[in-house]
Order: sequence, then C-alpha cells, then structure tokens
Amino acid sequence: MTIAQIAEEAGVSVPTVSKVINGRPEVAPETRQRVERLLQKHGYQRRTGQGDGPVGLLDLVFAEIESPWAMELVRGAEQAAHEAAASVVISVLHTHAGPGRDWLERIAARRTDGVIIVSSRLSVRQQGQLSARSIPFVVVDPEGEPPPGVASVGATNWHGGLAATRHLLDLGHTRIGMIGGPPDMLCSRARIDGYRAALETAGVSIDPELIRYGDFLVNSGHDAGHALLSLDNPPTAIFAGSDMQAFGVFEAARQRGLRVPEDLSVVGFDDLPLSRSAWPPLTTVRQPLEEMAALAARMVLAMGRGENTEARRVELSTDLVVRESTARPR
Repeated sequence: MTIAQIAEEAGVSVPTVSKVINGRPEVAPETRQRVERLLQKHGYQRRTGQGDGPVGLLDLVFAEIESPWAMELVRGAEQAAHEAAASVVISVLHTHAGPGRDWLERIAARRTDGVIIVSSRLSVRQQGQLSARSIPFVVVDPEGEPPPGVASVGATNWHGGLAATRHLLDLGHTRIGMIGGPPDMLCSRARIDGYRAALETAGVSIDPELIRYGDFLVNSGHDAGHALLSLDNPPTAIFAGSDMQAFGVFEAARQRGLRVPEDLSVVGFDDLPLSRSAWPPLTTVRQPLEEMAALAARMVLAMGRGENTEARRVELSTDLVVRESTARPR
C-alpha cells in the first residue's frame, strides 16, 4: 500500500496521512484514528530513503521504574548502545498498557533507531502503529503473551521457580510460602507454576494459603510475609518472586522476632547487586537482566539495519545462587 492509496480510502489528503505517520500534531483526533486503522489494516510500513539512516538513539520504555531491577536493564541497554555508538533515551509510562498515542507521536516526530519496551502489554493496534512508522521494537520480560510477530527477550522463569523451590525442599522444608508478583503477569505466573511443579514432583501438597501475590516491591513482600507468618501453621521457608519482596520478608521476620535463616529460610529472584550485600546475603535465582536488555538492544539495531527481520522469542537461562539466607528447618 502507498500513502496515496491510504489517503484515498480514508477520504483525506496525502499530506494528512504523512502527518499521521510522522507524529505531527495538526490532525483531528477522529481523522487520525481513521488513518491509523487503515495503516494497521493494510500493514503499511513507511518506506525508508537516503535521509532515514541511523540517528544514534535507542528508546528504552518502562511501565514503572521504582526498583533497582530497572537499573540493571538500563545498564545492559546502555552497554549495547555504546558499542553501536548510540545513546539511550528512557521513558516511563506509569502504566502497563503499553505506549500511548501521545508517546508514539513524539517518538515518530523526533525519530529513533528502535524501541525496547519493558514489562508492558503491547496490543495489536500498538504493534501496528509502531510498524506503520517503520520503528523496530523488541519487548523485554513481556507482561503478557506477546502478539504474533513480536520479538521478545525473557528469562526461564518457570525453571527459576522450580529450582528455588527444589532447593528449599532439599533442605527439608515442606511448608514453603510463595509470594508472586501480579497474578496477570506472565513472569509471575511462570515462577508460581515452577513452585507448584516442584512441590507436586516431591509429593508435597499445595496449600493455597501459602501462595500470596504482590507487585514485586518491598512493601508487598513485607505485607505478604506478615500474612504468611501469621498463619496458625506458618511456613518455615518463603520463596519471594523478586529480591525486593525478599527484603520485605526479611523485615517482616525481624519485626516478629524471627531470625533468617535460623527460624525462616528466604529465597529471592533476580540477583540484584543488593542481594550480595544484604544481611544475611540472599539466596536467589539469578535473572540475567543486563544480558536481556543488551540482547534486546542488539536485536533492535539489527532490525533497523534490515537484518534479523524474523521475530524471535528468546529466553535466557536462570541460575540458583545459594548464599546464607537458607538453611535446614529447625
């Protein structure tokens, strides 16, 4: 499809379609929506020319940026961008619904070599809006199942949940609490599924009371930790779905007069730098955050050069790192 064909079908001028594609503001909202629907319907992609070479900018887009977890991703993306003589622009959406129209228009107006979208849902419509503007993109740690044709980079979350829970089972724990992230997030569900699989394989019954949900941040780990430790038959170990939640469990245990690991074993997930300097040092599942972001950046840059055009779904391996926050139950 050409711009002229899109314009004819939409009943607008060619310059109007061009303004929509390039993120120009002087288009009525109803007209913009009509043109974007047709761009998506026909799978239009802007043709590149001599003036459309690399601009040396990569966009790294977060739903939220409240955790040191995000800083590890920034470090990885910046490293890969530096190798390609590019810079990283960071955006925070404050929503998990993916990039909105305003953001897309701004980025189309200033141009970018590609977009890395972290922990957000990406609708078919948003995918079409990026594709219509010839903006390559990769989703890192996708919140939901990525749409067909979308490249993504994640980690083996199920295997990580399995390894963490098996470690606690091997130490002799059978009452193991689980604190996941939001129940509708793909990575959270996978970690909980790994936890369930480890218990089932070991012949340990799954107690729904021992499974709690949070938002991967410290406060939710603290609150869920208190709730678990308040049970009539509390767990002797807790697997937290993130290191930050594990630190919240540390504080909940301290407030209840419990020692880690003498009275309560705790396992986290991520292996943030803080986990090594915590007291006690945290046993955790290493998620290769820097490598994930660096790989996504290289994929986006390659897509922008016309290489690696087939969308790939990559999962990097996780590893259990045993430190001093786990021990045999008393």
